[in-house]
Amino acid sequence: MATATQASVRNIPLLDLKAQHALIRGQVLAEVTRVIDSQKFILGDDVKHLEGDIANYCSVQHAIGCASGSDALLLALMALEIGPGDEVITTPYTFFATTGSITRLGATPIFVDVEPDTFNLDVAKVAEALGKHSRVRAILPVHLFGACADMDALGGLAADRGIPIIEDAAQSIGSEYKGRRAGSIGQIGCFSFFPSKNLGAYGDGGMMTTNDDALAEKLRALRVHGTKRKYYHDLIGVNSRLDALQAAVLRVKLRHLDSWTAGRQRNAKLYRQKIAELRIPVAVPVEQPYQTRHIYNQFVIVGDRRDELRPYLKEQGIGTEIYYPLPMHVQTCFAYLGYKAGDFPVAERLAKQSLALPVYPELDSESIDYVCQALKRFYS
Repeated sequence: MATATQASVRNIPLLDLKAQHALIRGQVLAEVTRVIDSQKFILGDDVKHLEGDIANYCSVQHAIGCASGSDALLLALMALEIGPGDEVITTPYTFFATTGSITRLGATPIFVDVEPDTFNLDVAKVAEALGKHSRVRAILPVHLFGACADMDALGGLAADRGIPIIEDAAQSIGSEYKGRRAGSIGQIGCFSFFPSKNLGAYGDGGMMTTNDDALAEKLRALRVHGTKRKYYHDLIGVNSRLDALQAAVLRVKLRHLDSWTAGRQRNAKLYRQKIAELRIPVAVPVEQPYQTRHIYNQFVIVGDRRDELRPYLKEQGIGTEIYYPLPMHVQTCFAYLGYKAGDFPVAERLAKQSLALPVYPELDSESIDYVCQALKRFYS
């Protein structure tokens, strides 16, 4: 296996937030200073303005800020009164928060395998699960890596059972399904502003979206201990407030989000072209006709020898990450659910073979060529 010479090794991180910050530093510092000078840090006008901006961006009536994407999922389930004895269909190939939010409320996740080309829920298998389980109270699809699941097909199944869909859109702000924005299609959409997201805060933060007035009012109460007026509690909620500093940062970054998305899309397209031209033996996600806007939170390849490839790329100065090395159904903490290895072969194969490559918008074409040439050397 040929290697690049030491002199030619470049430094290409998986994500370069310093490069992004350098472009907006002055704007962000001005807004952060304004908030600090105001001494108004919890909710308030900055959060309200961000909620309005996000509602407009996602084409919904309501957006409700909260402390994290994990809390967004938890609050959405609480608002729909999911609890002990209830079942929620979801994917085993996701970040822990998707499943953890279900089990924290005493409900039971019903796992369904994913499609090998999109990494999202396999609709046919969702239909099978609905036929086997009588206590399903919701479907929780994940729009993984920036691409929407097949929402019309899932929506039809949900409508037949009279159950809601909660969209885990943590990685997919601005992505579209047949021209409709993620977070606007189900009953509630859940977003994360973790720093590595396409729209990332300078800390934690989350948002919930809905077109249902009653659900919006309930979510606003649940995020502040279930109160609509101070010290009077109609519901048992939690403390999950988006703070004003993060809202101010996010409002600055939101103005740049579409141009950053365009950069990610450009880089993903170039990866596809070079992987095909160089005949590198890896698979890339297949964009479906219904995925009318993929925002590429991650660009993930799938191939043999992943666990050899990753350290090789590191030697070449190329940052990578594994999303996700162990599916939810075989995590130790979920052993009580009774699933075993082999139950969801597609998710398990992806966990063993997938690898995320750098795709951030500041990445130049020469760097992408460098990554692809390294892939070619490894496989040849």
